[in-house]
Amino acid sequence: MSALIHRVRQFIERHHLIRARARVVAAVSGGSDSTALLQILRELDGAGDLELAGVAHFNHQLRPAADDDERFVARVAADLGLAYVVDREAIALRAARDGRSIEDAARTARYEFLERSRVQLNADVVAVGHTRDDQAETFLLRLVRGAGPRGLAGIHPRHGAVVRPLLECRRQELRAWLARRHAEGHPGCQYLQDETNDDVTIPRNRVRAELLPLLVSRFNPASVDVLANEAELQRDLWNWMEDASSALLSSPGLAAGALDLESLRRASPALRRLAIWRAMNAASGGRPITFDHVACAIRLIEAEDGDGKALDLPGHRLQRIGGQIVLTSGKGSRNLANPANLFRIPLSTPGEVVIPGTGDLVSVEHAGDAWMLSTGSTGSIGPLGALEQERCATTGNGLVACVRHDLVRGSLAVRNRRPGDRFRPVGLGGSKKLQDFFVDRKVARHERDSVPLVVDETDHVIWVAGHGIDEAFQVTDASQAVLVLRLTRAGQARCKHAEDLS
Repeated sequence: MSALIHRVRQFIERHHLIRARARVVAAVSGGSDSTALLQILRELDGAGDLELAGVAHFNHQLRPAADDDERFVARVAADLGLAYVVDREAIALRAARDGRSIEDAARTARYEFLERSRVQLNADVVAVGHTRDDQAETFLLRLVRGAGPRGLAGIHPRHGAVVRPLLECRRQELRAWLARRHAEGHPGCQYLQDETNDDVTIPRNRVRAELLPLLVSRFNPASVDVLANEAELQRDLWNWMEDASSALLSSPGLAAGALDLESLRRASPALRRLAIWRAMNAASGGRPITFDHVACAIRLIEAEDGDGKALDLPGHRLQRIGGQIVLTSGKGSRNLANPANLFRIPLSTPGEVVIPGTGDLVSVEHAGDAWMLSTGSTGSIGPLGALEQERCATTGNGLVACVRHDLVRGSLAVRNRRPGDRFRPVGLGGSKKLQDFFVDRKVARHERDSVPLVVDETDHVIWVAGHGIDEAFQVTDASQAVLVLRLTRAGQARCKHAEDLS
């Protein structure tokens, strides 16, 4: 057995990544790292260390060559006699729909697929091909973006059922090993080159192509190893800090969502900051908590006259009450005009709901098969009739909005605004805070909390009723399935219901 295989085996044992004879799925993109991973797992399978359950490949549909990559990996799996699981998703569409970056949407979709693959192949873990070079790149990326021990800990050897056995291997040594195996006649050792790796507009590629070579050539030839080792040190530090800060989050005698003021003041600055950050993240409903948010909370804790004062923060409110710091999520979290009047009402399709406080009515219906896009003064909007004059229907900045049904995730609901709400107004070219959108639209402050928002199961804002739809849901083709959303003002709604009863 080669020195490389022996080193990977030791890494697996040291970090308890794969138990003896466990079933392992190899996640293979077709590049050199994942190809080396597949070959190493085959060697360990042959040695009786594990059982290689099969190959998993996810097609992100982001590159012209993505389908070729998929076929290439399928051939490799067939040549090696391995089970093969593949899935694909239009990641760019998912990113636009969810208002997330391409990188973030791709990562989420990929790990969802890997878990499905693990279940389908009846495996214990999924192995991915991250290397020591990836670790160094990740450390640098997070350092320049701003991160503490948690972020600088980089890529962990294990995350749930996903394991990374190659984290102590350099990319170049893996490629050299593959070249030797290929020369010896081993099948499946050739790999693909991803042309997007040359695109230095992508931050990771810029770190790989520009920053790391500069560090290696001008500062320290061992920069990759130094940075990867630093990530490991930060990971140990983070694990210790998590354990130590947990005591501050579970002080006896305090209700859930409360912290003891004196305990926080006695703690070291690092543990105090971490405990507050963890508590704020738990209360924020997934909305990001920044360095400045935590700094504001620390100032409130340290203030001599802070009792009774509060901070409105993303997704929650933090208030100092006597000897406690109380964090309130959701309904108590925001500087709404009247927080007690927050609402969220399911909206069936077709169906309608009455908005609390205003009596306005929001309804939804299918447009039907005869839908056609308006194409100018002679255009038509098919069965919707009067909508032919509603030129704002496809932007939603009137009382009617036409949106793509195929992009709606799950069932609809109608609610009013929440902290951190964002959406992508048509034509803006990016996302915007709902608060700023209301200011731009000159919506009076006292009216903003009663503006209905139509959302889907993922809480994605589809329509700010009467003001605009999210650009991802804009109808652009006559073949698309369409939902028609309507806002009927209270007086008109009463007339409508009177007619229904007559």
